Amino acid sequence: MTFSDFRTERVPGVDGVELHVAVDGPADAPAVVLLHGFPQTHLMWRHVAPALATDHRVICPDLRGYGASDKPATGYDKRTMAADVVTAAKHLGADRFALAGHDRGALVAIRAGLDHPDVVTHLASLDVLPVPEMWDVLHGVDAAVAFHLYLMAQPPGLPEAMIAGAPDAFFGFFLDTWGGSFPDEVREEYLRASREAVPSIVADYRASAGVDLELDRASRAAGERLTMPVTVVQQDWGGALGFDAAGLWKAWADDLDHRTLDAGHFMAEQAPEEVTAILRGAFGT
Repeated sequence: MTFSDFRTERVPGVDGVELHVAVDGPADAPAVVLLHGFPQTHLMWRHVAPALATDHRVICPDLRGYGASDKPATGYDKRTMAADVVTAAKHLGADRFALAGHDRGALVAIRAGLDHPDVVTHLASLDVLPVPEMWDVLHGVDAAVAFHLYLMAQPPGLPEAMIAGAPDAFFGFFLDTWGGSFPDEVREEYLRASREAVPSIVADYRASAGVDLELDRASRAAGERLTMPVTVVQQDWGGALGFDAAGLWKAWADDLDHRTLDAGHFMAEQAPEEVTAILRGAFGT
């Protein structure tokens, strides 16, 4: 399942991995890469991407381990996943591009911005905090708010077995409680794709509790920053949980536009016109 008018193809990432991507828009237009979140695929951009493709070259990959992309046993640190995205975009002729990510895709986008500042011209993050700030905030709130992060951080074996025992119940919980309301066929597609990707989804989350946290803390300690313009769009869960989300983001970006949006977590599907307008403004068109 994809959105109309976009062609799909498989393109190389790194280490022999291939990504499934949807592409549309004028070949000579500025490139935009859109990265999906959990528990989704590139289909989450089905409203935003066609609108942007009127005057952008829009590239929507399934991340490594998700959707129709390859699901190797390793490589779920965000540095490798970011390298996948940069390699795939270059294969499609986009040597420089604006990059927007939601949820897990935003974590990949942040690492891409840090590791490839010569490639990422603008960065937009939808409803997530950088990895170190995310874990710092969670230490002060009820663990039930993010129980899945702690579950999937456990050593290999138990999390995969537990989730695989009732995948639709597990993934459906987030689709139904994080402010989502999906057409039946879209919800079923997300469930189908996720039940086929349990080990890689767990590996993605496990990396964020381990190697990603170590890497991002090292970057923060070294004073590495996002040097491109950064737009952050979040629910007002910073206010609800008692922390300054914009202040936390300022540790990473000097040129920061931080906004709150009256929508649920799946804002690109719930408020696509607002998200599209924000991205257009962020990317200069």
